[in-house]
Amino acid sequence: MNNIQGKAWKFGDDVDTDAIIPARYLNTSDPEELAKYCMEDADPGFARKVKVGDIIVAGKNFGCGSSREHAPIAIKAVGVDCVVAPTFARIFYRNAFNTGLLILESAEASAAIADGNEVSIDSTTGMIKDLTSGLEFQARPVPDFMQKLLDDGGLIQHWRKRLMEK
Repeated sequence: MNNIQGKAWKFGDDVDTDAIIPARYLNTSDPEELAKYCMEDADPGFARKVKVGDIIVAGKNFGCGSSREHAPIAIKAVGVDCVVAPTFARIFYRNAFNTGLLILESAEASAAIADGNEVSIDSTTGMIKDLTSGLEFQARPVPDFMQKLLDDGGLIQHWRKRLMEK
């Protein structure tokens, strides 16, 4: 997943995990079922409007609240390939990588990219390009060991791969 390109879906600061996947839908961990309700309370109909490859651009502290893995699973399952924000709640940060969801930290990109803009991301370098405005941003690099988790599709797949190599 080196090059990602899609529409930006803009959200504000402090989007908590209950806004990402409301607690009333946590009776399942099936990604396809969770995807139907992704961001429902923040943007009703989001799951029907988003396209595979789209990108969430949010404000600070994205993913705050409870430590549910359902949140990054729902985002990934609905088709979003990356979330860009200035900061992420620490537990969401780790859950995102554990589930194979790319997240990039860039306050500049978060502030400048408008809702609906076409965005391109190089997941290897962290270069974010707002194709609509022509602006470019360098996100904080993903640490190598976290990049390996992403490349393998998440923590469980990463360990399966390592065990198969032995």
